[in-house]
Amino acid sequence: MSTQERKTETIPEWKQTEVDAIVEFLDSYDSVGIVNITGIPSRQLQDMRRDLHGTAALRVSRNTLVERALDEVDAGFEELKTYISGQIGLIGTNDNPFGLYQQLEESKTSAPINAGEIAPNDIVIPEGDTGVDPGPFVGELQSVGANARIDEGSIKVMEDSTVLEAGEAVSADLANVLGELGIEPKEVGLNLRGVFAEGVLFEPEDLELDIEAYEADIAAAAGQARNLAVNASFPTAATVPLQLSKATGEAKSLALHAAIEDEAVMPDLIGKADSQLRALAAQIDDKEALPEELQDVEAPAAEPVEEDDESADEQDQDPEDADADDDDDDDDDSGDALGAMFG
Repeated sequence: MSTQERKTETIPEWKQTEVDAIVEFLDSYDSVGIVNITGIPSRQLQDMRRDLHGTAALRVSRNTLVERALDEVDAGFEELKTYISGQIGLIGTNDNPFGLYQQLEESKTSAPINAGEIAPNDIVIPEGDTGVDPGPFVGELQSVGANARIDEGSIKVMEDSTVLEAGEAVSADLANVLGELGIEPKEVGLNLRGVFAEGVLFEPEDLELDIEAYEADIAAAAGQARNLAVNASFPTAATVPLQLSKATGEAKSLALHAAIEDEAVMPDLIGKADSQLRALAAQIDDKEALPEELQDVEAPAAEPVEEDDESADEQDQDPEDADADDDDDDDDDSGDALGAMFG
């Protein structure tokens, strides 16, 4: 049957009124989806509708009328018809589809499972004390596949026991056991089947995001961008403090290596000279090698100096070359120290 034929077909006035109301609903929101409401009690459905108030709206109507309304809206909404089966509802929001999906998933709550229902996932009775006094219940646990026994005056499950696999029907005995233990293996909520927004049809697998992983990726990208800006000397409000700190460290490192007698680096220069002197004295087999005024004085702790790029390059060079460079530096610095001591 064509769309034009369905539009001109005569239907009762109350049905046309409902179709018009659904069309208005479709036109009122940026994102409209189909949700599965099968098995949700009426009272719980009303609670969900109330919880959505302010962010989304739920409308439940006959499937045939929803299909007719989707056909009457010339905006691609007819693609949602493929998700209409069983008990469904229309959900509308001005939020984006990803936000809608996240909100619906977070609103789901655990619930008991009844006999005859299909297990949505593996049902496991966990290891531990059931809190039930010894009695027939231990046999009921064992009959459904749990490793249970009486221990120290209580019924205990000795190990995690998978009593039903996903996709299998729940027996009456298992439903009773789970109810006694307070295990609620299913989630109750509005399951989004599909959502249409800005001319694009989204399915749940398109909308499922790992928020923590996404935030971690954003944080990593921001850190890499900041490092690039700092190393490229590109000034921004976020990088200038880091660049100033880096420049300060590099200037101090240069002053120490060049032995510039500046007030800001004199304590470090003195500490460096002291350590070189002590190292030289330690190589001489003479207790008097260290000047008397330094013999009972602990070596001062040098302030940490930020390594610049050249320092990082030096760490990557050949160990033998590094040792040779260190020896040359020590010889020069030691000679300067001895010259200062003995005039």
